[in-house]
Amino acid sequence: MAQPDLRGPTSLAGLPAYRAVLAVPALRRLTAVAFLVRIPATATAITLTLHVVLRLHMGYAAAGLMVAASTVGMGLGAPLMGRLVDRRSLRTMLTLTVSVAGVFWAIAPTLPYPALLAAAVLGGVLSTPVHAVIRQSVGVLAPPQLRRTAYALDAMSVDLSYIVGPALGTSLALGLAGPLPLWIIGGAWVVSGAALWLLNPPTRGVPDPDSTAQSKPGAWLSPRLAAALLATAASVFVVIGTELVMVAALQSSGQTATIPLVNAVWCIASISGGFAYGALRRVLPFAGLVAALGALTLPLALAGPWWSFALLLVPAGLLCGPSLAAGAGAVSAIAPDHARGLVLGLHASALTTGGALATSLTGLMIDRWSPAAAVLVVGAAGIAAAVLSAGLTQVAPAATPRPQRALKHSRADSAAMNASPANARPASALSPDGS
Repeated sequence: MAQPDLRGPTSLAGLPAYRAVLAVPALRRLTAVAFLVRIPATATAITLTLHVVLRLHMGYAAAGLMVAASTVGMGLGAPLMGRLVDRRSLRTMLTLTVSVAGVFWAIAPTLPYPALLAAAVLGGVLSTPVHAVIRQSVGVLAPPQLRRTAYALDAMSVDLSYIVGPALGTSLALGLAGPLPLWIIGGAWVVSGAALWLLNPPTRGVPDPDSTAQSKPGAWLSPRLAAALLATAASVFVVIGTELVMVAALQSSGQTATIPLVNAVWCIASISGGFAYGALRRVLPFAGLVAALGALTLPLALAGPWWSFALLLVPAGLLCGPSLAAGAGAVSAIAPDHARGLVLGLHASALTTGGALATSLTGLMIDRWSPAAAVLVVGAAGIAAAVLSAGLTQVAPAATPRPQRALKHSRADSAAMNASPANARPASALSPDGS
C-alpha cells in the first residue's frame, strides 16, 4: 500500500499519528531526553521551599518569596536566552546557563536568606529555559501535519515530569541532611544541560525561499501573538489556581492525606486529554479550549469530600494537556525562523507569568474569602481572557505559515518524515501550523 507523504495535505489521526511522530529519529531522541531533563526543572520549586523552611528555619511566606524570585528571574531570562540562541547557537546558551547552574547550586546551601534571594533572581535569569528549548526544537523537527500530535506528546511529557519532579524534590529534602538535596538537584540541572548540549537538537529551520511573509523584522510582533500569549497565560493561571484551591480546601477540611491521590487523578486526566487531542483529525481553537477549561473549573466550587474533588477535576483535567499543547503550537506557528528562540522565550514568560499571578491572586482570594469563591473567580478570569484572546485573533487573522524543514536532519530522519504507518487513513488536512 502506498504511504502518504507527510509534506502534503494528508493528515493522520489516532495511534498512526503518534507512530508517525516517533518514526522521526530526531523527534524520538528528543522525546526521550525531554522527560529526563525536565525533572530537575519541576523539582526546583519544592526543593527551594523545603530548604528555606527546614534548613534556614523560616516560614512558608519566606519560602514562597524565594520561589517567586526564582520564577520572576526565569520569566525575564527566557526571552533573553532565546535571543542568544537565535543570535549565536543553542550550545552557546547552554554553556552559559549550565555554568551558572553549577555555581548557583554549589553555593546555595551556604548562603543566608537575603543572599540566596538575590542569587535566586540572577540564577533564574540565567537558568536553562528547558521547556522553551524543547518546544522550539519540536516545532522545527515535526512535519507540519504532525506538529499538533508532537506538541500533545510533549504536553504529556510535561505532566509526567510534574508527577516525578516534585516527589523527588520532596523526598530528597525530607530524607537527606545538610546541603545534599540542593547539590543533587543542582547536579541534575548540570547533567540535563549537558545532555541537551550533546543532543544539540535543531532550533532553526529552513524556510521556503519563495515565502517572505514573516521575513520583515518585527512582523511577528502582532495582535495574533498577543492573543496566543494571553491565552497561554490564562490557561496556566486556571491550572495553578485550581491546584491551590484543591490543596487549600482539602487541608482546611482535614483531608490533607488525600491530596496526592486527587492530584494523581487530575494528572492522569490531563495526560488522557493530551493524548486524545494529539489523535484528533480536526483542529480545536486555542481560545475555545481555554474558555472551556475555565468553564469546567467552576463546578469545583461545589466539591466537599475528597472523592468529589477527584471526580470534578476530571473534566477540567481533560483540557489541561490540550490547552498546553495548543498554546505551544499556536506560538510556534507565529514564530519566524530568525526570531524563533525569542518568541518561544516569550511563550515561556507567559507560562511563568500566568503561574505567578495564580499563586499570588488565588492565595489572596482563598485567605480573604474561601476556596470555593476563589475557584469561581479563577474560572471566570480564564473565560474572560479567552474571549479577549479570540477577539484579538479576529483583529489579525492567521497568515499562511511557511513550509520549512529542519536544518540538521540525517537521511534517516528525512526518510522517516516522509513515511507513515501503512494503515493510515486519508482524512481532512490539519491546519498548516499543526496546532
